Amino acid sequence: MCCRLLVFAAGLGLFCVVIPGARADENVWSGLVVATNAAHQTPTPPEMHQLRETLQRTFGYNQFEVIGQSRKVLQTGEENWLASSKHFSLHVDARGPSRDGYRLRLQLFQDRQVLLETDATLSKSSPLVIKGPQIGAGQLLLLLVVQ
Repeated sequence: MCCRLLVFAAGLGLFCVVIPGARADENVWSGLVVATNAAHQTPTPPEMHQLRETLQRTFGYNQFEVIGQSRKVLQTGEENWLASSKHFSLHVDARGPSRDGYRLRLQLFQDRQVLLETDATLSKSSPLVIKGPQIGAGQLLLLLVVQ
């Protein structure tokens, strides 16, 4: 009887830890974006409409071109995905939900060379924006947004 109660209590404790942070079926958009200054601007991609002014103020560029993107539906919060372009790719390894959002392991590659490895937290209330390397007259930006 004591063993059954202990197993039940341990299972209940695990249930309480996992469920509060779970946010099943949320869509995450990941983008590789080149920011530049252009005399004639093209329309901003729909995924970035809410971020455009903040990106302009923060980085000083007026043009944002998506060169690679990915969408992933998070069902368990532990999925993996890749956003890639011709020379760059962003590998995202979700490490599960947390109280603040989703814990992520990010790796940015240029061709096959790792340029960046970091851990981050992505939340619905705060998109994740990471400044990457300069590309010509522009800047590579890594964007992750919970939609």
